[in-house]
Amino acid sequence: MLLDFETCYDAVKNRDARYDGVFFTGVSSTGIFCRPVCPAVTPKPENCEFYPSSAAAMHAGYRPCLRCRPESAPNSPAWNGVKTTVKRALTLIDQGALDHHAVSELAERLGISERYLRRLFSRHVGASPSAVARSRRVLLAKRLIADSADSMTTVAHKAGFSSVRQFNDAFHKVYGARPSALRHAHVRQDHSNKTAHSIRSQK
Repeated sequence: MLLDFETCYDAVKNRDARYDGVFFTGVSSTGIFCRPVCPAVTPKPENCEFYPSSAAAMHAGYRPCLRCRPESAPNSPAWNGVKTTVKRALTLIDQGALDHHAVSELAERLGISERYLRRLFSRHVGASPSAVARSRRVLLAKRLIADSADSMTTVAHKAGFSSVRQFNDAFHKVYGARPSALRHAHVRQDHSNKTAHSIRSQK
């Protein structure tokens, strides 16, 4: 990372919005990663690890915080990339280039070797191309679960997973729950919101 530990930790303590999307904080005591602006209690410095992208934090085994939703943070400089090649690779991955194709094929499209592509991602993104692609698929699936009534099979297909089993495994690894559990939670929340709105309307 370009930022030192003290700078990052100060930003977390002060919930400094200037660093939102610039780095993400992995909290070892909870297994969760957050944005610098997260409203949760500031973790102890010895429990903090800082990452240049949400994909890097996920790759390290951290789950997204459900309070600050790090997947919604502004794109960080690391994700945009300081190299045109990295930026183009990220764009292609976001378009699904690795959903059904290998990293070697992506590298070929970019006109570079697979080894060099991996090195660029390690340096500027903090995660491999495959890890970034997995992160993208899981986060897209989460949005589809929340915003649509599609079946889990359809969600898995739209998000770029090759099978429902792969979808379930990846989702559980990131969120610690099956996709259906998130759907049920959103249904309960919607019902609760509608009930509250109905009560207010009757007053």
